[in-house]
Amino acid sequence: MPGKNVIKEYKEKAYYHIYNRGVAKQEIFLDDQDYRVFLSYLKSYLSPVEALDEKKIVISPSRRLKNYSDSVDLLCYCLMPNHFHLVIYQKDASSINFFMRSLATRYSMFFNRKYKRVGPLFQGTYKAVEVVSEDQFIYLTKYVHRNPLKILPSGINLEGYKYSSYPNYLRIYNQIWVQPGVILDYFSKSNPEKSYSEFVEEIESQGERFIKSLVLEET
Repeated sequence: MPGKNVIKEYKEKAYYHIYNRGVAKQEIFLDDQDYRVFLSYLKSYLSPVEALDEKKIVISPSRRLKNYSDSVDLLCYCLMPNHFHLVIYQKDASSINFFMRSLATRYSMFFNRKYKRVGPLFQGTYKAVEVVSEDQFIYLTKYVHRNPLKILPSGINLEGYKYSSYPNYLRIYNQIWVQPGVILDYFSKSNPEKSYSEFVEEIESQGERFIKSLVLEET
């Protein structure tokens, strides 16, 4: 029987929690370059075409990288040593499939070439959970952004983790291919006690435990 969250009947104009991990729980990011390459692929696929430097170079259409900025919005992400999480809005029913196929194939080729390995990098097809309620929508980003708490060394807080979209939400920096506004509209910009950072960094809540229950396996 196929695993939970593997067979996907996608809907247009819908939000999804996308996640996957390394085959046999092996690490898929071994050093800083690996994380940065994966992030560079997200940037090239999801940045507006006019913002990409590659458009300034005269190349044939057949060699130009695919771009999904007109069909996919990335709300948040977190990369961990052996897995990743993405929260995505897709505008038509097929966008996620094409986008994730491009992302996984490209990164697997990079990783296998760099480490002189062969075979699958990821544990099967990526998993997807449709977001069907407002509570799920809000707590999902908290769950994703709190993932690094498992591995952060003493003295480093969540905003110091380099491979998460959380700093975008804190306005520390702005990656134009990340869209935090939809979530931030639920929170106060002037009252610290009702801010997004206060929401994320409070202790684990029942809402966050509900999000965990929707994920088949512990990553």
